[in-house]
Amino acid sequence: MSQASGRHFLQIPGPTNVPDQVLRAISGPTIDHRGPDFAELTWHLLDAIKPVFGTAGPVVIYPSSGTGAWEAALVNTLSPDDRVLCFETGHFATLWQEMARDLGLRVEFVPGDWRHGVDPALVAEKLAADTARSIKAVCMVHNETSTGVTSRLPEIRQAIDATGHSALLLADAISSIGSADYRHDEWGVDVTVAGAQKGLMLPPGLSFNAISDKALEASRTAGLRRSFWDWKPIMEANERGSFPYTPATNLLYGLREALRMLDAEGLPAVFARHARHARATRAAVRGWGLEVVCLDEREYSGSVTAVLVPPDQDADKIRRMILERFDMSLGAGLGKFTGRVFRIGHLGHLNDLTLAGSLAGIQMGLQLAGLDIDPGGINAALEVLGSD
Repeated sequence: MSQASGRHFLQIPGPTNVPDQVLRAISGPTIDHRGPDFAELTWHLLDAIKPVFGTAGPVVIYPSSGTGAWEAALVNTLSPDDRVLCFETGHFATLWQEMARDLGLRVEFVPGDWRHGVDPALVAEKLAADTARSIKAVCMVHNETSTGVTSRLPEIRQAIDATGHSALLLADAISSIGSADYRHDEWGVDVTVAGAQKGLMLPPGLSFNAISDKALEASRTAGLRRSFWDWKPIMEANERGSFPYTPATNLLYGLREALRMLDAEGLPAVFARHARHARATRAAVRGWGLEVVCLDEREYSGSVTAVLVPPDQDADKIRRMILERFDMSLGAGLGKFTGRVFRIGHLGHLNDLTLAGSLAGIQMGLQLAGLDIDPGGINAALEVLGSD
């Protein structure tokens, strides 16, 4: 690629663009993580993070990717040979159930087409059939980053409750938190898994577990082996304003600034902005004559739109052309969508003009790749951005 002028357009669905304010915060001098200043930082963060999850309960912060928080959710609540119910909604749902198997759990993986979210009626059917109450947890991805499909989590909670089943509800909200309305407490989620590199606008390196009282109770008897991921020593140290290991101090500075930015904009406004950008992106895709992966309008993602290319096209070649010609990165198709899909990330630190420029670059790239698209797609997006 030739030397590019101007800024790089990072339109993958994570890691996302890191705001200058957050970068400056991260660049501050590291302090003693056993001292009083760090204790104040810890207490502040543990309180300030709660509204983003929609919880009044504890949120544990790990120095890891979201994959680490997946493992923490499982090992703190389950025992070897426990039965868990998982749903195939995309690439990341597939990876999570593979981890569960590797940890010694018995996984029932309900197949899916990657174009729909978890079906609440199917959740109810599976749990109602479990008269022995052998299923200990339902594991699901709220917003499947590989497909742009958001499962209807409140309806899933209602389906579980309707059966009277005692299974825990574990939800991956890695590309939801900070981007979409999420209500850990109200929706009865027992463990919410999240990462900092998407809607929270940080570089990779922090992950989270929001924990219900029911999950905390389960952790007291859970038999899967754990040490680093164990909630108990972390929560005990957090009460003193510290961690049981050397924390990612400078990323915590960045988290403080990111949470300040979200609070200043107001979470309802943040969620509305993401929803508007998602509508504009879908309008462009349909205007071009292409197909959005998500088939149910109730399940459209506010943070990522996955686009199917025609059967005679290679999505990765299109992405490569757009990168080389316009210095813009788009998300790759993953798993069974490799080469068939490209993904447009529209989450985090993003405004209308940045999105409009991104969609213009995609349209030009599609035309250069030889796709027979309607050039009015960009106008359809601009109409949404101008009218909402």
